[in-house]
Amino acid sequence: MKLHLLSKSDVEQAITMREAIEVVKDAFTQLSAGQTTVPLRTVLEVPEREAVTLFMPAYLAASGEMGAKVVSVFPHNVERGLPTIHAVVVLLDSATGQPRALLNGTYLTALRTGAVSGAATDFLARPDAHTAAIFGAGAQGRTQLAAVCAVRDIARAWVYDVSVEAAEQYVQELRGQPGMPPHLAVADSPARAVREADVICTATTSYVPVFDSGDVRPGTHINGVGAFTPAMQEVDVAGLRTGRIVVDSRSACLAEAGDLIIPLGQGLIPTAEAWTELGEIAAGRADGRSSPDEITYFKSVGNAVQDVSVGQAVVAAARRLGLGTEVEL
Repeated sequence: MKLHLLSKSDVEQAITMREAIEVVKDAFTQLSAGQTTVPLRTVLEVPEREAVTLFMPAYLAASGEMGAKVVSVFPHNVERGLPTIHAVVVLLDSATGQPRALLNGTYLTALRTGAVSGAATDFLARPDAHTAAIFGAGAQGRTQLAAVCAVRDIARAWVYDVSVEAAEQYVQELRGQPGMPPHLAVADSPARAVREADVICTATTSYVPVFDSGDVRPGTHINGVGAFTPAMQEVDVAGLRTGRIVVDSRSACLAEAGDLIIPLGQGLIPTAEAWTELGEIAAGRADGRSSPDEITYFKSVGNAVQDVSVGQAVVAAARRLGLGTEVEL
């Protein structure tokens, strides 16, 4: 049995952000149409490290894609000079169950998370959106900005992080890179970032809202992708003055999205029946933005259909380009 191994560099070379965005649009269309099997992910807690490892399988019946991701989120890794997130993705032949590929899932996680925000931004942000605010200067924050820039003509972006050093490094690394906005700067406060923003992305593991919802302008679109447990809350959804909530998966967000679970329990936001799934918009069964002044909010806790679909696209491209290494198991 041969297994195709793909490194971070291989994944980066195999697919563009714009291509990944289109892949996840199709994946979420399948998810919302009931054409996938995606068990709720298994969470293995490591309390002494305030960390978790997640096991995330998925089968996309319409496209015949199958696989699983193992991803660890260890917040204290920064103290060791290590990334917070480590992951691998294994892809299986859906006809035989044989393992076919093993990918670096750390970059793939950041890529596919950026891609889903790109898809949501494409459907929900105003066409003339030109200023972005990014909360979280880690790997996820980098692909959030890349994704927003892939679907909108972003001229200015602000980045805010509780670590000023991390935010400054973010700007130093990305400023002038292809696809990045001409003006990229560190915001000295959350308000500074939010008050000018047309698109806001939160990619943190915060347990409290990272900005004041009262600073959000009419017509802003918000992507919340960092918080992934019932206790985490990056965004004060109830304070956004909007009833328009779009999610990657109703069932997953009801189980894991503290941004929604907390205000829902307080009776401050509409119940899940009123939420729209991203796949419903992608399929044309639900509308996107309803007016220029509407504040739209997209919440994603991450879904294995993203990893499997983008992973399969990466493997197909890698084979065409001669990337990666094949090993005999």
